Formats: sequence, C-alpha cells, structure tokens
Amino acid sequence: MKVHPTTVITGEVDIAEGVEIGPYCLIQGKVKIGKGTFVEGHVTLGSRYGIMEIGENNHFCPGAVIGGAPQDVTYKGEPTRLKIGSNNVFREFSTANLATSKADGETTIGDNNYLMAYTHIGHDCKLGNNIVIANDSHLGGHTVIEDGVTIGGVCAFNQFTKVGKFAFVAGGSVVNKDILPFTRAHGDHAVCRATNKVGLSRKGFSKEEVENVHRAIRIILMGSDTVEEGLERIQKECTWTPNIEYFVNFIKTSKRGIAK
Repeated sequence: MKVHPTTVITGEVDIAEGVEIGPYCLIQGKVKIGKGTFVEGHVTLGSRYGIMEIGENNHFCPGAVIGGAPQDVTYKGEPTRLKIGSNNVFREFSTANLATSKADGETTIGDNNYLMAYTHIGHDCKLGNNIVIANDSHLGGHTVIEDGVTIGGVCAFNQFTKVGKFAFVAGGSVVNKDILPFTRAHGDHAVCRATNKVGLSRKGFSKEEVENVHRAIRIILMGSDTVEEGLERIQKECTWTPNIEYFVNFIKTSKRGIAK
C-alpha cells in the first residue's frame, strides 16, 4: 500500500495491499478499497454517510467524487451503499452517488466499465459489465444500464429508464423511455432506430443470430401496429434462442415503455 502524505484518511477505511493513493485525496467514512486500485490526486472517496465497497484494480482519475450522498432531498443519512466491482476506470470529475432508501438501498457498478470525464451515476442506478459511457453523460436515479452498452457523449437519462444489453445510444440523446437490447438509438427524445449489427458482430454474435435478432427488432419497430401484435409475430417468425427470449422478456417487463 502506498499513500501520499498529503492525503487525508478518516473513518472506517479498509485499504488492501497493492493500493496506490496519490496526493491531496480525501477518503472518509466506511470505505473498503480492493487490491491493485490506483487513486490519482485530488480524488474524493466516500462521505460521512453510507458505505462504499470498491473491488480490485480500479482506477480513479483526478477530480472524481465517488460515494457522495444521493442528490435527493428526502435522503436523511440512511446507511445506504455504493458497490463497485473490479477493473473500472472513472475519468476526471466523474461522480457516482450512494443509494437512497427507496429501493434496495444500493447503487451498483459492475466490472470492466469505462466512465469518461464528467459522467454522473445517480443514486440507486444499476450498471452491469463492459459498459462505456462517454464524456458528460448523466444517469438519473434508478437508471439501469445492462451489459455491453455504449453511450455517446452529452446524453441525459430520465430516472427509472433502462437500456438493454449491447445497445448503442448516440451522443446528444435524451432518453425518457426504455432502449431495446441490441439496438441503436438516438434523438431528443431518443428512439430505437436500427439493429446494432456492427456491435453485435464485435461481441461474437454469429451472422445467423444477428439476422434473427434483427428480424425481431424490425417486427417491433416497423412491422406491427401494437407491441402485443409484435410479440406474437416474434414467436412465430423468429428462432427461439436465449437472445430472443431475453428480448421478449425485456419488452414485457418494461415499466416506462419502449422508445419507438
């Protein structure tokens, strides 16, 4: 463990071996930092509220403020959490907040995520793995971003919105409804416009499965008068693979409605 002498550490902080913490950082409250994590200068981790758990081999760049209280006027200092997995990068001035007590009490960020400068992860958000969020994009509270999603710069996500696996959200989008898995979306307000064929191929999807998924997406976006009609057509016209089953379940469980 290597900690610069200008850094202030206060509270119940548990730092594993192999962690490096640069100058002028503040680490406070109940914070656990996993081995191999690198904290550059002028980073704030934790607060007098809540609990923060950080996995292994994460990288926090200058100005990042991670684990602060939720930006919710009803929060009264409850012992909520921010849980971060391993191998994540938090670029300059990125922020991620503790949860409120309105759901399960935990904001979660998975593994292998790259969060660029000035990104904001709001309270109670749920991020999966292998996500890229470009500069100055902001997630409102309770937003769900599933595995393999790519988000362009300067995007805004309404509270409680959800983005399905391997979707791509173009820069400058404003998202107020759920973004279908495997799609490309953009606009203000954002709508799903096409299948993310290039992204799916890069993720290892076979040509046949890309076309199978593409068929299901076209049925929902262009080939049906209602979502219910589209779901019936998918069962008849698409090969029932795990990806199609997941796609159908995503639609059926959407609470804000599909952006189409």
